[in-house]
Amino acid sequence: MSIIRRLSPGTVNRIAAGEVIERPAAAVKELVENALDAGARKIIVTAEGGGLNRLVVEDDGHGMDAETLALSVERHATSKLPVDPDDEDDLLHISTMGFRGEALPSIGSISRLTITSQARGAGDAWMISVDGGDLTPVRPAPPLGRGGTRLEARDLFYATPARLKFMKTERAESNAIADTMKRIALSRPEVGFQLTLDGRSRLSLAAESGEGADARKSRLAAILGRDFGDNALEIDQEREGVRVTGFASLPTFNRGSAMHQYLFVNGRPVRDKLLHGAVRGAYQDFLARDRHPVVALFVDVDGGQVDVNVHPAKAEVRFRDAGLVRGLIVGALRHALAGAGHRASTTVSGFALGAARPQGAPSMPPAYRPSQGWSPAPGYSPGHVAETSSALLDGGSARVEPDWQPAAGAHSEAAQPAHPLGMARAQLHETYVVAQTGDGIVIVDQHAAHERLVYERMKAAMADRGVPKQALLVPEIVELDEADLRRVLEREDELSEMGLSVEAFGPGALAVREVPALLGKLDVQGLIRDLADELAEYDAALSLKEKLEEVVGTMACHGSVRSGRRLTGEEMNALLREMEATPHSGQCNHGRPTYVELKLKDIERLFGRR
Repeated sequence: MSIIRRLSPGTVNRIAAGEVIERPAAAVKELVENALDAGARKIIVTAEGGGLNRLVVEDDGHGMDAETLALSVERHATSKLPVDPDDEDDLLHISTMGFRGEALPSIGSISRLTITSQARGAGDAWMISVDGGDLTPVRPAPPLGRGGTRLEARDLFYATPARLKFMKTERAESNAIADTMKRIALSRPEVGFQLTLDGRSRLSLAAESGEGADARKSRLAAILGRDFGDNALEIDQEREGVRVTGFASLPTFNRGSAMHQYLFVNGRPVRDKLLHGAVRGAYQDFLARDRHPVVALFVDVDGGQVDVNVHPAKAEVRFRDAGLVRGLIVGALRHALAGAGHRASTTVSGFALGAARPQGAPSMPPAYRPSQGWSPAPGYSPGHVAETSSALLDGGSARVEPDWQPAAGAHSEAAQPAHPLGMARAQLHETYVVAQTGDGIVIVDQHAAHERLVYERMKAAMADRGVPKQALLVPEIVELDEADLRRVLEREDELSEMGLSVEAFGPGALAVREVPALLGKLDVQGLIRDLADELAEYDAALSLKEKLEEVVGTMACHGSVRSGRRLTGEEMNALLREMEATPHSGQCNHGRPTYVELKLKDIERLFGRR
C-alpha cells in the first residue's frame, strides 16, 4: 500500500517554478512586468547564452526597502492584489501585471538570484540572494544612485537539470526573449526599453513623448517597421463597456504567419485563440488562407468581465461575454477596412520601384542630368506619340488611348481630371491597364481588379434580393467522380440561392442550367470543379452561407475579365471608376494588390532627374 507523504518545500518550489518559468523568456516577462508595476519609466535587459548563463533586469521604479525586499522572495507574498470591502483578496479586479507573488521565489529556486534595490528618495540600497532556493538574508549594498531595482539571475535552471535538457538552442531562446520584450514594449509606449543579447543591442526604444494613438503608432512603427506605420488602419470601437483600439494593416500588407499579430487585454500581452480567430474572421474576405495581416489590438474591459487567472503565466484570459468581444473585434476591423476604400499598400509600389531600378548601375552625376528647362524637339506632341505608338503596336499586345490629353501648355497635374486612379492611357500585354494621375501613374491588373468588383456585386446582390440568374441556351454538362458529384448535388438548394442551378444528369455527371447573371461569360466546367474541391474541405455541417466568402470568391474569379482580353478606352475607364467607388478594390479576394501606384517623383529618381 502506497503511503502519501508531503513533498519538501524545495521540491514544491521547483515544481511550481516549472509552471511559471518554463524558459528564460518567461523569466524576462515576469521581471519586466514587475518593473512596470513598480512605476518604471526605463527598463534595461541584458542576457547571455540565451538567458541561461546570465540574465539582468534593471529599472528606475520606486524600489524597495529592506523589509519589503525580504518579503519579495517569499512565495505568495505580494503588494499588488487588491482587497474587497469584506477584507478578502479580490481576484476579480486586478489592475496590475502581476498579482500571484510567484515570480521571484520561482526564479530564485532554479537559479542563482541576486536582487539589489533602493527605494525612491532613500539614500541606502539593500541586497538579497537566493541560490537554488537557499536564502541569504538582506544586507546593505552600494547605492544605485537612484530609485529602482537590479535583478541578476545566473545559471538559470541549474537546480532543475531535467528542465535544462529541454531548452532550445541559445539562439532560439534569445529570439524568444526578444519577442517577449517587443510584445511588452508595444503595450507601453510611455516606457523606454533596452535589450542587449550577448553584447549586441537588439532593442533600443526611447519613451514616446506623445499621447494616445500617436504615441502608440510611433512605438508600433519603431518595432514593426515604418512600412507598417504607413500601411496601418486605426481601430477604435466601443460597445457595452468593451473598447477595442489599435492598428491593423491593409490586406495587401500581409505575412506568411500569424506571429505578427499582437493582442493585449487591459495592457497585458496575451495569446488567445478567440482573439486570433476574430482577426482571421475579419480578414477572410480579403486574404488567402495562408496569408495573415499584421495587427496590434488593445482590448480594454472592466476587470470583473475578464479572468486573467486561468494560466500560470497569465498568457491566456477568459471573457465573461466572449461573443461580445469577438463580435466587437470583427466589426471594428471590418469597419476600418471598409473605410480604406480602394487603398492598397505603399510597399507594393516600393517593391515595383526596387525591381525597376537597374542593378549595379551608377547614379547619374548632376552634370549629366537633364535640366528642368528641357523642351521637346520640334514637331513633338503627346498626340503624335500616341498615334505613332498605336501604329507600331497595331496587332500587338498594347493598346494606347489618345482621347484624353492635357490642355496646350498646361502641366498635366493641373489638367488631370479629379479621379484618384486617373484616366486610362494604355493597355499592356492585354493584361495591365495604365492610367495617368495628377502626380504619377497607376498600373491595374485587370483580372484581379474585376474579380474584386464582381465579388462585391455578388455579395451586395445576395444581401439585397438574391443573385439574378441567367439561363444557358444549352445546359453545360460537367463530369465528376462520384464523391465530388455527391457533394455538389447535396448543396443544390444552397447553390441555387447563389445563382447557380445544377441537377443530376445520369451517373457521374451533372447539368448546369443557370449561372449568376453578374458573371457573364465564364468557364462553367472549371467553376464546378473548383467548387467541388472546396466543398471537400468544408465540414458537412457547415452551410455554404457560413463559407460565403470562399464560394462567392471562386465564382467571381471565374466570371472576371481574364488576362489576355483587349479592353476599349471606355471599358478601361469604367473599370477605374468602379474601383474608386467599390470598397476593398485595392486587393483581390486573395489579398494580392489590384493596382500599383507610382508617383512621378519616384519615377524621376529612376532616371536620375532627382
